[in-house]
Amino acid sequence: MPLFSKKDDLEKEAVRASKEAISSIIAKEMQITGEIQFKGKARIDGTVDGNISGEYLVLSESGRVNGDLVVDALVCHGTVEGNIQAKLVTAHTTAIIRGRLESANLTVESGATLEGEIKAIRKQPPGDRPTSVSSAPEKPPSSGKNTGS
Repeated sequence: MPLFSKKDDLEKEAVRASKEAISSIIAKEMQITGEIQFKGKARIDGTVDGNISGEYLVLSESGRVNGDLVVDALVCHGTVEGNIQAKLVTAHTTAIIRGRLESANLTVESGATLEGEIKAIRKQPPGDRPTSVSSAPEKPPSSGKNTGS
Protein backbone atom coordinates (compact mmCIF):
# COMPACT_ATOMS: atom_id res chain seq x y z
CA MET A 1 0.00 0.00 0.00
CA PRO A 2 1.48 3.39 -0.94
CA LEU A 3 2.50 5.58 1.96
CA PHE A 4 2.06 9.03 0.47
CA SER A 5 -0.47 8.95 -2.36
CA LYS A 6 -3.52 7.26 -3.80
CA LYS A 7 -3.58 5.05 -6.88
CA ASP A 8 -3.41 7.22 -9.95
CA ASP A 9 -1.94 7.45 -13.43
CA LEU A 10 1.57 7.17 -12.00
CA GLU A 11 0.94 3.66 -10.69
CA LYS A 12 -0.66 2.63 -13.99
CA GLU A 13 2.41 3.94 -15.83
CA ALA A 14 4.72 2.03 -13.47
CA VAL A 15 2.81 -1.20 -14.06
CA ARG A 16 3.04 -0.64 -17.82
CA ALA A 17 6.78 0.03 -17.60
CA SER A 18 7.35 -3.01 -15.39
CA LYS A 19 6.00 -5.23 -18.17
CA GLU A 20 8.39 -3.81 -20.76
CA ALA A 21 11.61 -5.64 -21.58
CA ILE A 22 14.72 -4.42 -19.77
CA SER A 23 16.81 -2.49 -22.29
CA SER A 24 20.02 -2.17 -20.23
CA ILE A 25 21.64 -4.43 -17.65
CA ILE A 26 24.70 -3.84 -15.50
CA ALA A 27 25.78 -7.36 -14.56
CA LYS A 28 26.66 -8.48 -11.04
CA GLU A 29 30.39 -8.65 -11.85
CA MET A 30 30.48 -5.12 -13.30
CA GLN A 31 31.54 -1.93 -11.54
CA ILE A 32 30.93 1.32 -13.39
CA THR A 33 32.24 4.74 -12.42
CA GLY A 34 30.60 7.81 -13.96
CA GLU A 35 27.28 9.37 -14.85
CA ILE A 36 24.58 7.20 -16.41
CA GLN A 37 21.55 8.44 -18.36
CA PHE A 38 19.06 6.03 -19.86
CA LYS A 39 15.62 5.77 -21.42
CA GLY A 40 13.25 2.88 -20.92
CA LYS A 41 13.91 0.22 -18.33
CA ALA A 42 17.32 -0.57 -16.82
CA ARG A 43 18.48 -3.13 -14.27
CA ILE A 44 21.54 -2.90 -12.05
CA ASP A 45 22.93 -6.12 -10.58
CA GLY A 46 26.46 -4.72 -10.12
CA THR A 47 27.89 -1.50 -8.65
CA VAL A 48 27.62 2.04 -9.98
CA ASP A 49 29.74 4.84 -8.50
CA GLY A 50 28.09 7.94 -9.93
CA ASN A 51 24.77 9.64 -10.52
CA ILE A 52 22.00 8.00 -12.54
CA SER A 53 19.05 9.57 -14.36
CA GLY A 54 16.42 7.79 -16.38
CA GLU A 55 12.96 6.33 -16.49
CA TYR A 56 12.35 2.93 -14.85
CA LEU A 57 15.19 1.49 -12.73
CA VAL A 58 15.33 -1.92 -11.07
CA LEU A 59 18.11 -2.32 -8.50
CA SER A 60 18.52 -6.01 -7.71
CA GLU A 61 19.53 -7.42 -4.32
CA SER A 62 23.19 -7.50 -5.43
CA GLY A 63 22.92 -4.03 -6.99
CA ARG A 64 24.55 -1.01 -5.38
CA VAL A 65 24.53 2.68 -6.31
CA ASN A 66 26.89 5.16 -4.67
CA GLY A 67 25.43 8.38 -6.07
CA ASP A 68 22.21 10.26 -6.66
CA LEU A 69 19.23 8.86 -8.58
CA VAL A 70 16.73 10.92 -10.57
CA VAL A 71 14.28 8.48 -12.14
CA ASP A 72 10.58 8.17 -12.86
CA ALA A 73 10.29 4.87 -10.99
CA LEU A 74 12.65 2.89 -8.75
CA VAL A 75 12.15 -0.71 -7.67
CA CYS A 76 14.83 -1.24 -5.04
CA HIS A 77 16.00 -4.59 -3.71
CA GLY A 78 19.62 -3.43 -3.27
CA THR A 79 21.60 -0.57 -1.71
CA VAL A 80 21.55 3.15 -2.53
CA GLU A 81 24.03 5.48 -0.82
CA GLY A 82 22.81 8.84 -2.12
CA ASN A 83 19.77 10.98 -2.73
CA ILE A 84 16.74 9.76 -4.67
CA GLN A 85 14.18 11.79 -6.62
CA ALA A 86 11.49 9.60 -8.15
CA LYS A 87 7.78 9.77 -8.83
CA LEU A 88 7.40 6.17 -7.63
CA VAL A 89 9.65 4.21 -5.24
CA THR A 90 9.19 0.65 -4.04
CA ALA A 91 11.66 -0.43 -1.34
CA HIS A 92 11.54 -4.20 -0.97
CA THR A 93 12.56 -6.19 2.11
CA THR A 94 16.27 -6.32 1.19
CA ALA A 95 16.51 -2.62 0.24
CA ILE A 96 18.92 -0.31 2.03
CA ILE A 97 18.53 3.39 1.24
CA ARG A 98 20.75 5.98 2.90
CA GLY A 99 20.12 9.60 1.91
CA ARG A 100 17.32 12.01 1.09
CA LEU A 101 14.35 10.41 -0.64
CA GLU A 102 11.76 12.54 -2.48
CA SER A 103 8.79 10.75 -3.99
CA ALA A 104 5.13 11.24 -4.82
CA ASN A 105 4.42 7.56 -4.19
CA LEU A 106 6.44 5.47 -1.73
CA THR A 107 5.92 1.84 -0.81
CA VAL A 108 8.15 0.28 1.86
CA GLU A 109 8.05 -3.43 2.64
CA SER A 110 8.69 -4.68 6.15
CA GLY A 111 12.42 -5.23 6.64
CA ALA A 112 13.59 -2.50 4.26
CA THR A 113 16.10 -0.03 5.72
CA LEU A 114 15.63 3.70 5.17
CA GLU A 115 18.13 6.07 6.78
CA GLY A 116 17.81 9.78 6.07
CA GLU A 117 15.13 12.27 5.19
CA ILE A 118 11.91 11.38 3.39
CA LYS A 119 9.90 14.06 1.61
CA ALA A 120 6.48 13.45 0.11
CA ILE A 121 6.05 15.33 -3.16
CA ARG A 122 2.44 16.22 -3.88
CA LYS A 123 0.94 17.22 -7.20
CA GLN A 124 -0.82 20.58 -6.97
CA PRO A 125 -3.89 21.02 -9.15
CA PRO A 126 -3.63 24.00 -11.52
CA GLY A 127 -4.70 27.21 -9.80
CA ASP A 128 -4.40 25.63 -6.35
CA ARG A 129 -1.69 27.68 -4.71
CA PRO A 130 -0.69 27.65 -1.06
CA THR A 131 -1.96 30.62 0.90
CA SER A 132 0.49 32.81 2.74
CA VAL A 133 0.81 32.32 6.46
CA SER A 134 0.96 35.29 8.80
CA SER A 135 4.21 35.65 10.69
CA ALA A 136 2.48 37.31 13.64
CA PRO A 137 3.15 35.48 16.91
CA GLU A 138 0.31 33.46 18.32
CA LYS A 139 -1.43 34.64 21.47
CA PRO A 140 -0.91 32.29 24.42
CA PRO A 141 -3.93 30.11 25.12
CA SER A 142 -6.38 31.43 27.68
CA SER A 143 -6.36 29.72 31.06
CA GLY A 144 -10.12 30.05 31.21
CA LYS A 145 -9.92 32.13 34.41
CA ASN A 146 -11.13 35.70 34.54
CA THR A 147 -8.27 37.87 35.76
CA GLY A 148 -10.10 41.14 35.18
CA SER A 149 -9.76 44.17 37.49
